[in-house]
Amino acid sequence: MTASKHLHDESTTLPHGAHLDSTAHIMNRITSQLADQLSLVSRDGRRRPEPPALVLVAHGSRDPRTLRTVTALVDRVRELRPGLPVRLGHIELNEPLLPDTLAALGTSEAVLVPLLLSRGYHVKRDIPDMAAAAPARTRVATALGPHPLLVDALHDRLTEAGWRKGAEKTGVVLAAAGSRDPDAATDTGVTAQLLADRLGAPVIPAYASAARPTVEEAVQALTSRGCRRVAVASYFTAPGYFATQCAEAAPWIASAPLGTHPAMARLVLHRYDEALTTQGDWTYLRGAGNGATSHPQPALAG
Repeated sequence: MTASKHLHDESTTLPHGAHLDSTAHIMNRITSQLADQLSLVSRDGRRRPEPPALVLVAHGSRDPRTLRTVTALVDRVRELRPGLPVRLGHIELNEPLLPDTLAALGTSEAVLVPLLLSRGYHVKRDIPDMAAAAPARTRVATALGPHPLLVDALHDRLTEAGWRKGAEKTGVVLAAAGSRDPDAATDTGVTAQLLADRLGAPVIPAYASAARPTVEEAVQALTSRGCRRVAVASYFTAPGYFATQCAEAAPWIASAPLGTHPAMARLVLHRYDEALTTQGDWTYLRGAGNGATSHPQPALAG
């Protein structure tokens, strides 16, 4: 055996079949955990108060890809903000459900960041109601969209799918889930305009359910304007039934859902910070059971 071969073997294999890449992974985790602990201690040795937990609130889906994507996004948020307690809760269909996540926090403080791209019933009613029923002191951040970071992610996803800047007679359908709440359509319309400005091409918002136009109708509208190629921009946080349905209606290219794009994790933290700096009381219950009173959460700007 040559010296180089011997060094190669030692660099890849450790006793008991352990590998150096696994060892490095363990060491990185230890270093990260140590950094988290040190971040809680001030220079004079006193323990800093732990920041309010960030609870990322996902809708939930029967599609297993959705949960995998959301879990990966939670990991990205943790990587960007070591020392910040980050939790996950679902409105329905997946565990942990939001009430269970909030119950586990006890009476501590938490900021709930909806993993939703526009205002609607879930943001206005479901999430605040679940927060008000929990013992934790909470604030509910606004929806993720509209925001320029989402446009960054949409642009990158389209580019990955084959979009090229400057192509003539092209248009885009911004495919969203849809809601009966008019504020949701307003928010999606703002995102569509921001994306149109970025692309230099017409963008029409369309919906998978509960609102119109449909993706097919939006494609037809762009075609009637003279667009020879029409792309579908997937305005979904994760893969699922609606995202797949909209992509299949694309006559040209369809981008992937926003998923774990770096801009998504940054936007989640932005909404968290925004909620903390907004004036207002924390929502919490006094006592338990019926008759408990609550303080309203602050109204947060988008």
